Amino acid sequence: MDNDNSSTNWDNFFIPADEKHIKKEKAKAYDMRKSQWWKNQRGKGVCHYCKVRVPAKELTMDHIVPIVRGGKTTKGNVVPCCKECNNKKKYMLPIEWEEYLQSISDE
Repeated sequence: MDNDNSSTNWDNFFIPADEKHIKKEKAKAYDMRKSQWWKNQRGKGVCHYCKVRVPAKELTMDHIVPIVRGGKTTKGNVVPCCKECNNKKKYMLPIEWEEYLQSISDE
């Protein structure tokens, strides 16, 4: 990290997943959205990241480790989150997301 208060350049660690992996995991996510397990997770009505209560139908499925970063569609890697958090997190890894949240809380 530089001494100029800039954050870590996480792009140096980005290794995109291949198209076959992405297609396979997106298909698994599509199926998981229909599962009772996912409906129960979403039914709690709370965003995993910001903890705000949101109507269940407004929660989206987020991959903690994004598919494009090699993440898989497993119960341990998907969480319900609000659209705002999902749009801001995008393809960030957990450590990148935590760094982002810390930076906005310091402002």
